[in-house]
Amino acid sequence: MCGRRPRGELSQAIGHSRGGRTTKIHALADSLGRPLAFLLTGGQAADCRAAEPLIEQVPAGIVVHADRGYDTDRVRALIEGRGSAPNIPPRCHRRWKNCFSPYLYRGRNAIERMFGRLKDFRRIATRYDKLAVNYLAAVCLAATVSYWL
Repeated sequence: MCGRRPRGELSQAIGHSRGGRTTKIHALADSLGRPLAFLLTGGQAADCRAAEPLIEQVPAGIVVHADRGYDTDRVRALIEGRGSAPNIPPRCHRRWKNCFSPYLYRGRNAIERMFGRLKDFRRIATRYDKLAVNYLAAVCLAATVSYWL
């Protein structure tokens, strides 16, 4: 094999990272940590690329919490353009540190607990599905059973 990936691998949200072949789940959650929207990307993809489709679903006038992977000027501008306020911890390489409240950021652990709850489902934690559509459906089903029923 001459270093090429098998056909369709990029479109199925399977990426190569240090841990091997992985998939990242990006989520939009409400203030109680209940998931509202999901997006899949490959394991090597930058988090900030997945932010744009999720930010389109953010309601106006709220504080949006995100981790350091989403700290880019473009993501901040998109959030502010929706009429919301970003509360994202700045990356260490930034010369000018943006406004950030560690007190408000404490509420972001709700989404980490949500991911932990989803990963309790073995099918989600190990990604048995070959197709991204099937895996995303399993994630949505697990979220529905965990939070909305």
